[in-house]
This record gives sequence, C-alpha cells and structure tokens, in this order.
Amino acid sequence: MTHGPMLSSSLLSPKLLAVVTCGPASAPIDSVRRITNFATGEIGSILSKALQEAGWDVICLRGEGSTFPVPEGIDVRVFSTNDSLAALFQGLPSAPHAIFHAAALCDFQVASITGGAGIKKIPTRDGALTLNLEPAPKILPRLREWFPGAFIVGWKYELDGDKSAALAKGAAQIYECRTDACVVNGAAYGRGFGLLLADKTLTEVADKRGLASLLVNYPPAAT
Repeated sequence: MTHGPMLSSSLLSPKLLAVVTCGPASAPIDSVRRITNFATGEIGSILSKALQEAGWDVICLRGEGSTFPVPEGIDVRVFSTNDSLAALFQGLPSAPHAIFHAAALCDFQVASITGGAGIKKIPTRDGALTLNLEPAPKILPRLREWFPGAFIVGWKYELDGDKSAALAKGAAQIYECRTDACVVNGAAYGRGFGLLLADKTLTEVADKRGLASLLVNYPPAAT
C-alpha cells in the first residue's frame, strides 16, 4: 500500500524526520571475530545528505564497519548487530515520517560452534571449527508495526537470476513487509537501480546520486 502521492521536496512541511539505515551489520563468532559483509554505507551517506539539503531532519543509523565518510551535520547513531539496530529504532526520539532501510544486515547468525563453544577467543591451535548458522532476526518486516504511519522503503540486492526475477523479489518484499517501495539492484537486476512502488510502477536511475535525488521526492508530507 502507499501512503500518499509523490510530492516535491519544496512542498514538504519543515523538519519532518527521515531515518536512513546503512552499512553492514555483523554477527559475532567469539569476542574478537565476526561474520559481516562488504557494505560501505555510501548510499546511506549520499541519501542522508540529499534529505538534509531538502529540509528534512535526518537520523542515520550506520553500521560500525562503514567506511564511506559521513556528511557534516547528520545525526549518526552506530549499530553493530541486527538486534542493536532494532534497539536504535525503538529508541528514536519521535516516530519518523520516512524510513529508508538500506543497511546490509546479517541474514544468518551463529547458533552454535563445534570445537570452541564458551571460549572468548577461540585459539587457532585447536584446529578446525564448525559453525552452525541460523536465520538472523530481520528488521524490515517489523517496521510497519513499529511505525504504522511512516513511508518505508526497503532494498533488494540480488546476484542470481535475471532482472524479472529480481523485480519479482522486490515486489514480494513490498507485499510481505507492508512497505511502500523497494530499491532493486545487483548483478541480477543489471546496471543502475530500480525504484519499485507498491503499485508495480518502476523508475530506473543510473547511479547512487540519481537514486538519492529520486528518493527525496517520494515520501508524502505528514498529515
């Protein structure tokens, strides 16, 4: 479902709150090692700056492993795991009007370790380990419950399959998570980014800055 028509940022009421998530989450193996990914936080930083320039208050929830520079003047709050990101959402000072969930969260977390359980730093001299992974708790499916009035955009990064399959997964995400839109990209999608709306409308852009410029103009003003 959508929550209103596209509005130009110039028509937005001042100081609406947008929350942007970006960068990687991690899942600990022991006290010093973790499973993570290659996300840099670049899209989130670019989008946060674009929203700020359009007159939004912006809170950027940023994975601690992010390497892309943070724009000046942005309220940045750092998370490490999926659970710590959930805690940051629940600790927001007010309900956001828009959420752009671009963070690359962990799909799996360590359920148990064969060969090193209970050791703070597993020594390599003990030999091979077996990690048993389980699905990690997801954030996107919970955002509508937490923030029922927000305009919510998820991300779908797909490497396998083709463009049609990637867009189908984006549409499924919108339906299952009750979001308003999904950004689709990755090798399966092809070059650039696609912004897929709940009504199946697709708008394509060539790069990250173009995506940020497009996204800034979609959230409706607060009622």
